[in-house]
Amino acid sequence: MVKDFPLSPLEKVARKAGAERVSASALREMRVALLEMSDKVATEAVAACRHAKRVTVKREDIKMAAR
Repeated sequence: MVKDFPLSPLEKVARKAGAERVSASALREMRVALLEMSDKVATEAVAACRHAKRVTVKREDIKMAAR
C-alpha cells in the first residue's frame, strides 16, 4: 500500500465537507481508509476488464466497480 500519499488534498476534502480543523492523525486514518477503498475498487475494475477480454482498464470499469 502507498504510504507517501500526501495529506494536504485530504485536508482540503475534509474542510470542503465542513470541518474547521482536522488533526494529523485523522488525516492519516483517512488516507488508510481511502487507500483500502481504492484498492478494492481497482481489484474489481481489473476483474471487469478481464471479463470483457481487455487489458486496459476503462472508465466504465471503474464506475461499475465503485457501485
